[in-house]
Amino acid sequence: MLATSLLVAMGLLWAVARFQHEAGVWAWIAAFAEAAVIGALADWFAVVALFKHPLKLPIPRTAIIPHNKERIADNLASFIRDNFLGVETLVEKMRSIQLGQRVAAWLDQREKADFIADKIIGLLRGGLYFINDERVATLLRREISQQLQKVELGNYVGQLLDLLTQNGQHQALLNEALRRLSTLLDDPETQKNVSSMIIEVSKREYPKLIKMLGMVVNTEEFGMKVSASLVESIQNWLHDIGDDPQHPRRKQFDQVMENFVERMKNDPIYHRKITEWQKELMSTPVVANYVEGLWSQFKEWLIVDMSREDSRLRIRLAHSLRHMGRWMADNPEFCESINDHMIDSMRIMSGDLRESISRHIANTVRQWEDSALVRELELSVGRDLQFIRINGTVVGGFIGLILHALVTLPFAS
Repeated sequence: MLATSLLVAMGLLWAVARFQHEAGVWAWIAAFAEAAVIGALADWFAVVALFKHPLKLPIPRTAIIPHNKERIADNLASFIRDNFLGVETLVEKMRSIQLGQRVAAWLDQREKADFIADKIIGLLRGGLYFINDERVATLLRREISQQLQKVELGNYVGQLLDLLTQNGQHQALLNEALRRLSTLLDDPETQKNVSSMIIEVSKREYPKLIKMLGMVVNTEEFGMKVSASLVESIQNWLHDIGDDPQHPRRKQFDQVMENFVERMKNDPIYHRKITEWQKELMSTPVVANYVEGLWSQFKEWLIVDMSREDSRLRIRLAHSLRHMGRWMADNPEFCESINDHMIDSMRIMSGDLRESISRHIANTVRQWEDSALVRELELSVGRDLQFIRINGTVVGGFIGLILHALVTLPFAS
């Protein structure tokens, strides 16, 4: 509006000067206004010709930008690629960022670590609702079953038992078993149960003998005496084994353990049986339901915990992030390693990155409609282009004055 108003003003000024027959100073005003109008019209034509046909006339070499859209797209993409996305430019920018140190400093701040932890927890909580529980439970059971089948459990059990039998450690287990058994036998309730079992078995196996004894003694008292004698005998036998490191039963226990460990480690029959037990175990409904229920329980725990203000998972995650930040800050060589890796990665990826970005820019510009491209450019640089018209008006006017002076002043002749 300003440039156009100035053009109209110069036209009116020229008309007024002409109406005054260019007498006196009006001749100078007419020269100025006439040249200003010519300059304004010429620059208006030049500015408009960049974007469209002036007055919608198909004048050659007008509407330059729409007619050269593809060339502009390629040149713009090449300019950005070569001047802003050069390999060394990107590498130097990545080097100046000091990514490792920035991450360390960022994570070391409590509010930043809490912010990241909150975002992670939010994503996890939202993602849990989209998970198919039945499918996950089935996959979990299948994966556990497959992993168990890969494990040579027999060999591992044999190695574990071999470790437990080193330096006579299994004898310590035997001593503990003997002590517990002795304590159990000293319990009056145990002795009463043993007596009851003796009488019950005797009545079933030797009913006549028990009837005859019942005529002479009380069978309950007789059973208690027999059980007491039996317990005492067993206790003496247990004490003999416990007190004598060279007891034959200890040596027998050593031999049994040695044979068992050897078979567990090397006997393929044992290994095959254990593998079959593994398969049978995982195929039982109880175990299958238990394994599948693990996911439901775990998911429920996650949802409940993450929904709380004092979520333990969120607190622990934030603490871990802060600890990571402090550790990175205390280990500058690790930060430098991150920086070096990022620089190397940028150097490797820069070629593809530059080409892909330039292609994207070129394709985007090509896909713009002519009117949209013109409008975007007019909005971006149109205001500055109007000053070309204003300058053309003013400069044209002064040139008109100079030419008028050259023609009319005495020194011109």
